[in-house]
Amino acid sequence: MTKQVKCRHQLYLAEDVSAKLEALAAKPGASKSAILSDAINAWLTRRGTQELDDRFGFRLDRISTQLGRIERDQQIVMESLALFVRYYLTTNAPLPEPDQAARAVGRDRFQAFIDQVGRQIAGGNRTLGRTEGATGQVNGAGAKP
Repeated sequence: MTKQVKCRHQLYLAEDVSAKLEALAAKPGASKSAILSDAINAWLTRRGTQELDDRFGFRLDRISTQLGRIERDQQIVMESLALFVRYYLTTNAPLPEPDQAARAVGRDRFQAFIDQVGRQIAGGNRTLGRTEGATGQVNGAGAKP
């Protein structure tokens, strides 16, 4: 067992703090030096933790916000893909040779698709995981996507 080298310090304490220290040191097995040493170690440990929080807390909050945005964007992409596949496979009939009328129908269908994705995301609904019932209605919603 190695002996710790101790340094002498001269401290000034308020009278009420000094009285509390005297009361704690009066207990068997306690000393003023041990009490003050433990208190200072605890204070320094908390301060070091706070410095780490101060240093990295802002960065971690920013990373968390960015991950939240990435997750939201990924959900939008997945919702768009799922809705597109369902929309295309259930409602898109083969079009005749491309002409102006077919292009107009395509634009209208695309706009309807974008509107539906917006409604699904805004309403918190998800196309993934839903199944169509025997009537062709999606989860009893009364309308196809």
